[in-house]
Amino acid sequence: MARKDIPGQASLVFDVALLDLHNPKDGISIENKVVPENCERRSQSGDFLRYHYNGTLLDGTFFDSSYSRNRTFDTYIGQGYVIPGIDEGLLGVCIGEKRRIVVPPHLGYGEEGRGNIPGSAVLVFDIHVIDFHNPSDSISITSHYKPPDCSVLSKKGDYLKYHYNASLLDGTLLDSTWNLGKTYNIVLGSGQVVLGMDMGLREMCVGEKRTVIIPPHLGYGEAGVDGEVPGSAVLVFDIELLELIAGLPEGYMFVWNGEVSANLFEEIDKDGDGEVLLEEFSEYIHAQVASGKGKLAPGFDAEMIVKNMFTNQDRNGDGKVTAEEFKLKDQETKHDEL
Repeated sequence: MARKDIPGQASLVFDVALLDLHNPKDGISIENKVVPENCERRSQSGDFLRYHYNGTLLDGTFFDSSYSRNRTFDTYIGQGYVIPGIDEGLLGVCIGEKRRIVVPPHLGYGEEGRGNIPGSAVLVFDIHVIDFHNPSDSISITSHYKPPDCSVLSKKGDYLKYHYNASLLDGTLLDSTWNLGKTYNIVLGSGQVVLGMDMGLREMCVGEKRTVIIPPHLGYGEAGVDGEVPGSAVLVFDIELLELIAGLPEGYMFVWNGEVSANLFEEIDKDGDGEVLLEEFSEYIHAQVASGKGKLAPGFDAEMIVKNMFTNQDRNGDGKVTAEEFKLKDQETKHDEL
């Protein structure tokens, strides 16, 4: 309204709607809505945090929400990746906590604002913390049950059969072998599962039940698994080990369980023509395994192991092995591989 439009000596009436107010000295305001009873750890600077939020102005005007995108907002905290008010407001939270953070403009988007956020606006964020971790975190193992005899422990190379439930820290179920009705079977240390799971299955005995918590850098990383595991998610595996088949010494795919015959080549070369073909070789090795005289590495394709063993002996690559080519891997121990 221009001053020239106002008569002299006029009394003026203004109808005012106060949208918000703040003082340049204001800090953030935090209101705890829900704090889990079990809070073993609170977030600190340098943690990577996944959270949902609704963002409004003080009068309730909506301006943004992670829920509408159906995806958490993921960020490091305490390091300037988000506005200062949120950077500060996310420190000291628990996993599963819900809090309201009121951010004055000098700790938000300032006098200029951003997008549909007006300049100098006080912001209200309703936060739900899904999970957080630190890049220095390793896995966490909690054993819930061990049988009376827990002397044989899993190690690299062992073939394991186990059940698991996989979930997020907020309890969201991702996968379950119990629901599928079959065990998950792996060779420990062979790269068949994520590194955190491989670590979590070590030194475990048959019948033991444990919970393994895996940070994303030891799980499925920032990418996650499309449609199955969110990116940067901390994973929880409840595991029960049902069977353990001892593996072979590292570097071996076949070993003898007793003394090696001094006439081994002649025994394999049944037709006595001085040449061993793959069929002869495979038949002999499988016969030794069936009789208990030899053992193949458990959990791998037996035919592929035998074929690789034969290829190692067929040094000139002509499809047959002669007595001159034939050698044991180690003549000085009983753990020989052909």
